[in-house]
Amino acid sequence: MPQPHDHQHCIDDAMARARELCLRRQVKFTRIREQVLACVWANHQPVGAYTILEEIAKESDRRPAPPTVYRALDFLLDNGLVHRIASLNAFVGCKDPSHHHQGHFLICRQCRNVIELDADIINSAISTAATQYGFVVETPCVEVVGCCAGCRELSDNE
Repeated sequence: MPQPHDHQHCIDDAMARARELCLRRQVKFTRIREQVLACVWANHQPVGAYTILEEIAKESDRRPAPPTVYRALDFLLDNGLVHRIASLNAFVGCKDPSHHHQGHFLICRQCRNVIELDADIINSAISTAATQYGFVVETPCVEVVGCCAGCRELSDNE
């Protein structure tokens, strides 16, 4: 079973990396972008845009319009701060936005936790297979659904 960790540390690290990256790239890390990123990092489960909208509305006296949240998500995607989980139409925080990469994911079907894999071997295998078929890869993304160690342990103990 994975060891418990200080999740606030994950959130604080993600926010610090985002601020540093935006400063270096000379792009604005606005309040709404910060709020959206904080919602994405609230746990290790993918979160949808409307859930983000609801969470922000709980913390504010004004509910942001959906396009505002979508624009913030587009900014975060464009800057590599989040990844989109296509099969779930949801978002997760990027564990290493310092370099451009396509994340690959292990998704637990029971607890919905997501583990990001940044494995060059996966990209290499996709590239090799695509080349064999004359296929040009635009967005290599692998989403593997299964059962995490923690959920497996829980089901074994039942």
